[in-house]
Amino acid sequence: MQRTAPEGRGPVRFGPPAPEPGLPVLPELTEVLAAAAVRSAPEPPGGGLPVREAACRHWARRGLPTEPGDVAAGPGAPALLLALLGAYGGDVMLPRPCPAWWTPQVRLLGRRAYHVPTPAECGGVPDPYALLETVRRVRAEGGDPRVLLLSVADDPTATVPPPELRREACEAAQAVDLFVVSDETWRDTVHRPHGTLVLSPATMLPDDAAVLMDLSGALLPGGWPAAVARFPGTTRGTWLRARTLDVLTATGAQIAGPVAGAAAHALDEPDAVAARAIAAARLHGAVARAVHRELLAVGALALPPQAGRHLYADLTPLRAGLARRGVGDAMELEDHLGVRLGAPAPGGQRFADELGALRVRLSTSPLLGVTPEERLAALTARDPLALPHVRRSLSALAAVLADLT
Repeated sequence: MQRTAPEGRGPVRFGPPAPEPGLPVLPELTEVLAAAAVRSAPEPPGGGLPVREAACRHWARRGLPTEPGDVAAGPGAPALLLALLGAYGGDVMLPRPCPAWWTPQVRLLGRRAYHVPTPAECGGVPDPYALLETVRRVRAEGGDPRVLLLSVADDPTATVPPPELRREACEAAQAVDLFVVSDETWRDTVHRPHGTLVLSPATMLPDDAAVLMDLSGALLPGGWPAAVARFPGTTRGTWLRARTLDVLTATGAQIAGPVAGAAAHALDEPDAVAARAIAAARLHGAVARAVHRELLAVGALALPPQAGRHLYADLTPLRAGLARRGVGDAMELEDHLGVRLGAPAPGGQRFADELGALRVRLSTSPLLGVTPEERLAALTARDPLALPHVRRSLSALAAVLADLT
């Protein structure tokens, strides 16, 4: 991750990667991929029937009945979102902060991105009243907002919006005629699934919401790009899917055949895949809570992590100590912590947050160990925080944070 491209082409391709699981690939998935490696025929645009049917079964288990004709698959969520936004048209409303890759997608299409503050208690969804006011102002100034992007389990804040806030955000979007695209990539990385209610906007707005899920969230390695999208089973949904497939076809954005086989297998959640997803979420949750305690101990701020493999820390209370080290904004904080931690620590400016705010996303993966053996030991340990290599990693992080004070 670099601040800018040396040849002057901008920072997009040097932006922060999504938080990695930091775990070896599940052997069962490796076997499925290897068995499909002899396949030479490409997947059709939007994915073949097996992966789309598996996606339907996946969503049905989560209370979203779906037909294969309402599903599209592609080589990762960015490719699918780009095609969907290109098909739908109009400007896009996004929460602030939001995933680092959302805003570049909108701007790449020549559309305008308008960011709306999130509620104090979570990220992922815009404050409903701020959304209504922003849409009113944008339209009065000649803008054309048509789409609202939100997430049910958020990157970068690692929070899950409460059901009442998701409902209010959806109602606000419906009131101003915005089509909702719900990024549910991190839905199955919730740390405590029995105590956290995750509801899709597609259950609240069945005719006016699409669902997007990158399988790198909980099911596949990031190096096997695959994602699925669910469209409403309406005339408009059918039209939007068809136009999305047109864009996928024109750009050659097709999921690789062997990866499609692995994706279909993972979407069906056999025992080994489901167990790995649950264990990984539990592990990252334990480490994230430990990092959260270290942040609070030095006076920093952060919402309690609920999902994903990361936290979003606000080091503004440490501004005086950071200023003595030449750190005055999020970009400088990113550089400083990246060097001190030896791992990417993208600043808030990457997530459409204010440059002057000293916010940073911290990933839990680097704390799990260096070798595959150490990381697997953390995954299978009853108490991963008791392992010597995890304790060393947390102690090193604590020392860096303490030095900032």
